Formats: sequence, C-alpha cells, structure tokens
Amino acid sequence: MNDILPSKAASNASAQEKARDWRKSMSDNVAYALLVYTGLQIFVTVHAMKDGSSSVLPYFALVVLVAGIIPACRWFERRWRDLSDEEAADRALIGSFRRDIMWLWILAIGLPFALTGLYKAIVA
Repeated sequence: MNDILPSKAASNASAQEKARDWRKSMSDNVAYALLVYTGLQIFVTVHAMKDGSSSVLPYFALVVLVAGIIPACRWFERRWRDLSDEEAADRALIGSFRRDIMWLWILAIGLPFALTGLYKAIVA
C-alpha cells in the first residue's frame, strides 16, 4: 500500500509541473482562429459573389479582409506572449484567458458573416 502512495504523489507533482501554459494555448487558438476565419471568409465571400457582382473588387476586398484580421489576432497573442514562466502557469489568469478566447472566436466566426452581410446590403 505504501508503494502506491509515492507514485500518486509523483503523479500529482507531475500534473502540477505540466500546468497549462497560457502563452502556448493562446498562440494555438490564434493559429486555429486564423484558419477558421480565412476559410469562412473565402466561403461566404465566394458564395455572395455567385449572387451578383462580377467585378474584381470583391476579390480585392477578400484579400484585404484576410490580411486585416492578422493584426487583431496578433494583439490577442501579444497580450499573452510576454508573460513570465511563472505567470504563464498562473491559474488565476483563467478568467482573462477565457474572455480573450471568447472574443477571439467571436471575431473569427462572426466577422466573415457580418462583413458579407454588409457587402450584400451595399450591393442591394
């Protein structure tokens, strides 16, 4: 029985050592959000263009919108990138992390639809 206790203690210590690194988690979420945003932006823009405009302007706007989201995503990542190793594992930051992740994904998923809706409203 005593042999089991040290291994449990070692596994608890190992779990604490492997605490979540907020820097890496935010960086991963930013990368995935950029992929999702770009895919959605292309999909909804191409779908909207099938309904009307045959000019090159929507394609130019698509490039600008995809390039324009990068600074916004970098802002989210920059807030977390400069944390010290101690801060990066601080569980007290979970609320701030979840708030930033929520806004990141709202922008990544919602912005393509909002921008395409705006485009359709202007064209109509």
